[in-house]
Amino acid sequence: MPKTASVRPRRTLLADPLASLGELLRQWLPRQRWFAGKDRPVTELSLLSMTELYPGCLHLLVHTGHGGVPAPGGATPAGDCYQLLLGVREHLSPRLGRALIGRAEEGPLAGLTVYDALHDPRSAQLLLERLRHPGAAGPLRFEGDRSLPVPAGLPPRLLEAEQSNSSLVYGDELILKVFRRIQPGVNPDLEVPVALARQGCRRVPAPVAWFRTTHPQEATLGVLQPYLRDASDGWALALRALETGDDFTAQAHELGQATAEVHLALASAFPTGAPGENEFTAAAMTERLDSAACCVPALKPFVPGLRAAFGALATCDAGPPAQRVHGDLHLGQVLRAGREWFVIDFEGEPSRPLAERRTAQSPVRDIAGMLRSFDYAARQRRPWRPEWARRCREAFCAGYAARAGWDPRKKHGLLRAYETDRAVYEVLYEARHRPDWLPVPMAAIERLAVRGD
Repeated sequence: MPKTASVRPRRTLLADPLASLGELLRQWLPRQRWFAGKDRPVTELSLLSMTELYPGCLHLLVHTGHGGVPAPGGATPAGDCYQLLLGVREHLSPRLGRALIGRAEEGPLAGLTVYDALHDPRSAQLLLERLRHPGAAGPLRFEGDRSLPVPAGLPPRLLEAEQSNSSLVYGDELILKVFRRIQPGVNPDLEVPVALARQGCRRVPAPVAWFRTTHPQEATLGVLQPYLRDASDGWALALRALETGDDFTAQAHELGQATAEVHLALASAFPTGAPGENEFTAAAMTERLDSAACCVPALKPFVPGLRAAFGALATCDAGPPAQRVHGDLHLGQVLRAGREWFVIDFEGEPSRPLAERRTAQSPVRDIAGMLRSFDYAARQRRPWRPEWARRCREAFCAGYAARAGWDPRKKHGLLRAYETDRAVYEVLYEARHRPDWLPVPMAAIERLAVRGD
């Protein structure tokens, strides 16, 4: 690395880096897959904390705001906090071209090239070294399970899959999830796997190390876990079965059993509550529906029927006790290694407040998420195969019932409401991020609103 790249960034600790980075980040952030405000311009940008992890690499927490631009539903957004690891060099090598953010024209970094350091193998290796040796760097705290040592010298690679965070795989042995959108508190993707490991639940890889910040507020920044190198995710397996015409019901049944086992472990690891208050749940679902309909006009004709699905909660069985759940369960959140299913990514829906994601909820919410995922998979091939989805849904519920001691299919009103709520979330997500996929959840919306299946 050129000498200037190791000296000049260090002086920024005494200056305001946003004088150099502000305009670059305003242009770069909205183009990132993990940036939540794609539909709103970044009008405000402020620095919350900055730490020089090592010469030429800055760790930043920045706050973005959107002025008075209305958020979905008419509320004024408060903004978001994002974690950035930025490399600074005189010149960027061609192999890091995709990581380029831009060249600073003014301020303390004037004349230097700025890039996303997670793409840089050297930066990724140095980050792993921080995790190998627990300690502090400014407000950052690097911690871990001392009984699970982290190997040295593992070559890193950044996963390219679309996701709401960034993940580095080290030597096909470990995977580091770096959270991008940061909220105060312990992230469930650290809290839950740690708790399940103490319960002896082997369906969830146990965290090996993690890092967090104490400023401006306590928050989880990243989690290092074992990487299941020979595993395939459930989404890929389902699509393969559809393409080859293979049956998937045996795998779906086993997945239902695995989901029930995780739910039972969660109920032991965290406090449980009484069965959910259906009137309160219905009101929250209706509010989310109304907000989504304001953003996606295609929803509006179905609003009366969808409200009826939520209204029916008032007279249906309250269902199982509330407990900690996964919160965003679908085929992409499960891995099959050998003959076993594993559950990953307990962060929950990133768009929802962290406090809400950590509350006890009905396990039916996770079941509904997986049922919707079977429908998604079935619609990826033409002609659509509704019978394939129906068989998988039945098998999953049967497997769940065999382990949990209660059958989701016998909670029809509750399951319909949660599946409807999930479909509404999917419509809003697809409209914002993948408009070509919008017909998939809209088909479910029509079914749930018109026929109430």
